[in-house]
Amino acid sequence: MPGLLPLARRVALAAVRCGRGCCGLGMFYAVRRGRRTGVFPTWNECKAQVDRFPAARFKKFATEDEAWAFVRNSVSPDGSEGQKNTRVQESQVKVGKRLREPLEEDEDESSEPSAKYVRKDTEPAPAVAKDTFSYMGDAVVVYTDGCCSRNGRRRARAGMGVYWGPGHPLNIGIRLPGRQTNQRAEIHAACKAIEQAKAQNISKLVLYTDSMFTINGITNWVQGWKKNGWKTSTGKEVTNKEDFVQLEELARGMDIQWMHVPGHSGFVGNEEADRLAREGAQQAED
Repeated sequence: MPGLLPLARRVALAAVRCGRGCCGLGMFYAVRRGRRTGVFPTWNECKAQVDRFPAARFKKFATEDEAWAFVRNSVSPDGSEGQKNTRVQESQVKVGKRLREPLEEDEDESSEPSAKYVRKDTEPAPAVAKDTFSYMGDAVVVYTDGCCSRNGRRRARAGMGVYWGPGHPLNIGIRLPGRQTNQRAEIHAACKAIEQAKAQNISKLVLYTDSMFTINGITNWVQGWKKNGWKTSTGKEVTNKEDFVQLEELARGMDIQWMHVPGHSGFVGNEEADRLAREGAQQAED
């Protein structure tokens, strides 16, 4: 009979832990940044909120209290700050890789989460806080780049990259639609940056690119081409007419300072835009 008391005590404690979600009968999936934020009882419900959502933030917890502490980014039940919990890596969405269920609280993640995001252009990006951008005066700074493997040959693959800063949710690397050339990729990378800027109500940009063709085209040649009926000085049709028409329309009403940066010269913004463009070129065409 005396031996039954410790057993009864252990059963009672186990029941309490189960009631709080700690006995493995259920986990709590916390979404701090996603289509909907909150705590969800299943991985599928959590995945629906974070899959392909830019810079999503989510974790799996054994207790509902800890999950809500993470969502609110408040002090966790053990007294430590939610952002400083070193035992749990915060899961991040990377498009192009299978979205994995986050680890449990006492499991280790061997790799550091990357601060670089690649997001496919599947839906409008949510508003981003103004203080997450880099500024030159009152203008927002952005780097763009385009690339094309096998340029001018069969099976060419072109991509465009837009880089706003380290770990920025608007950083993007996508495949160039249509004709696959390096010059088109450069032009449309600038188009994508301007589209993103307009979606964030940004009207002043400092746009860095290593393409003098794009800069000269939009700041100088376009006006002459338009006067000549979109023909060059030699009377030939402008090859990239549709591309520059789109760029000019997007730039209308914007205050854009076009800045040239030498390619592959160690400038971080240009190198990152190039990396994103190369990743975009590896994607399948839509």
